[in-house]
Amino acid sequence: MTVDELRKEIASGAIDTVVIAMTDMQGRLVGKRVHGQYFLDEVLKHGTEGCNYLLAADIDMNTVAGYEMSSWDRGYADFAMIGDIGTLRRIPWQPGAAMLLADVQWLDGTDVVASPRQILRKQIKNLADAGMQAMVGTELEFVVYHDTYEEAWHKAYRDLTPVNLYNVDYSILGGSRIEPLLRTIRLGMAGAGMTVESVKGECNFGQHEIAFKYSDALSSCDNHVIYKNGAKEIAAQEGYALTFMAKPNQKEGNSSHIHLSFRGSKGEMVMADDADKEHGLSDIGRHFIAGQLAHLKEISLLFAPNINSYKRYVPGSFAPTAIRWGRDNRTCALRLVGHGASLRLENRVPGGDVNPYLAVSGIIAAGLDGIKNKLKLEDAFTGNAYDSDSERIPPTMLEAQQLWAQSAWVKETFGAEVQAHYTNMAQVELDAFGKAVTDWELFRNFERF
Repeated sequence: MTVDELRKEIASGAIDTVVIAMTDMQGRLVGKRVHGQYFLDEVLKHGTEGCNYLLAADIDMNTVAGYEMSSWDRGYADFAMIGDIGTLRRIPWQPGAAMLLADVQWLDGTDVVASPRQILRKQIKNLADAGMQAMVGTELEFVVYHDTYEEAWHKAYRDLTPVNLYNVDYSILGGSRIEPLLRTIRLGMAGAGMTVESVKGECNFGQHEIAFKYSDALSSCDNHVIYKNGAKEIAAQEGYALTFMAKPNQKEGNSSHIHLSFRGSKGEMVMADDADKEHGLSDIGRHFIAGQLAHLKEISLLFAPNINSYKRYVPGSFAPTAIRWGRDNRTCALRLVGHGASLRLENRVPGGDVNPYLAVSGIIAAGLDGIKNKLKLEDAFTGNAYDSDSERIPPTMLEAQQLWAQSAWVKETFGAEVQAHYTNMAQVELDAFGKAVTDWELFRNFERF
């Protein structure tokens, strides 16, 4: 949507509200709903302000210690949300609404470097300086329940009713049971400017996935967070609840597989080479995958940002445990798929709770390092990687945090401020979980001790 189109629709009364939003550390949209004419008169020119604790709070929006950029000692001042006009779009599921995503700056005009969108922009620039660009597609799974969000809360998230009571993976019949909701989501996202590909059932009861066409890295991540927010808004409007939580129960978790390939600055196929009869990979493609393998453990925090994320890594669950790559092998963390122009690497590590800007930043940085240092790629893994003696994805958030915090490469690549910021984010979650009394503890200990 152009600014001129927005002006006309505000003048006609078709649009009266503009949502201006940034993405927080947890991958959620936060911001303001602004009256349409005020947006045109003021916000479009100057942006809008928000408290800088938006990038220094826990998931419950509590102020927490340990962040250099935001604290009581620093007064919890403002930063500016500066709209990216290229993201302006209609939001069909909200009457009279448009949306604009924002970059985050300090009031002196400098970037807030710990902002997820700014972190990705830095890696995109590094890649552009090397003469390449990244094309990305994300696949988000979710579980849908007949309960509303309020009903789920009051039930303490127990005994919820999934919309399917058995595995409906690829089932046309199973998908039809919830098609009215899925159709509303698909059409809403198409109206918001996304290219919808398909929808299919998944393994967990009530689990489904809507797929969208790949795009450049920044646009795909923007679409990811808008879709995730919008799907939950639409579900709530229709009387359902859906969750992208990585592991909502003991069955299969929600993944967010990320497909990514590098191309030349003019779209050249720099990762593919038909002369390689085995995998169709160029030398750049091999170095790219080698970089992923070399750095996956130390950037796993970017793929698995919550305590719950690590519950998803169960052998035989289609969530990876082994740090290996394979040709169309779903038991590996990294799966090479496609041929020629469609050749890409699928990273199967992220769950539905991932912040896409951070995850894609990590993949770009690791791939670029592999290319710059011409890292040698090991042979593709064949067979069942779950049963192999391969290196493993960190099984806990604590281990992932330590690997991230102690990595000299992370410090050099992302900067000391970003490294410290997300180390603290993980520590906040670890401390909160360490103090919690869980249902598991109550059932195990209440009567017995």
